[in-house]
Amino acid sequence: MSDVKKDHNLGSGTGAVAGALTGAAVGSAAGPVGSLVGAVAGGVIGSKAGDSIAEAVNPTGYEKHFQDTYTKTPYYNSSRDWNDYQPAYKYGYDTYGEYRGKQFDSVEPELERKWDATKGNSRLAWDEARGAVRDGWHHIERAIPGDADNDGR
Repeated sequence: MSDVKKDHNLGSGTGAVAGALTGAAVGSAAGPVGSLVGAVAGGVIGSKAGDSIAEAVNPTGYEKHFQDTYTKTPYYNSSRDWNDYQPAYKYGYDTYGEYRGKQFDSVEPELERKWDATKGNSRLAWDEARGAVRDGWHHIERAIPGDADNDGR
């Protein structure tokens, strides 16, 4: 499989999972059947969103960009390494499609609540990870025409 196709499949899959989780949560108000319908609908919508993000920002190129530059950022802590920061950048990439059209600052409290369950082996607490997640989020916004955040950052 070509790298481009693999990256689009990765973006589509990431979007599908995020969309399914959101859809299931929204559908749960209607009971178990609502959760199932919400998960399926959310998965389809999320897959499309993830694929469009993968078209604009190749996931492999995205990760390489940040791996090459994270040590030059103001939030970098030299007692941490790429294995700590990579999950934060991935979290920015993965969640952007779920909240597309919203400003980072407006969804940050929810992102913070979910960070500990998402961070894997990263040693970063939210206050350390926030800058990387935000940079990842804004990197995608700049790549997708019309999606730029208006908060001036």
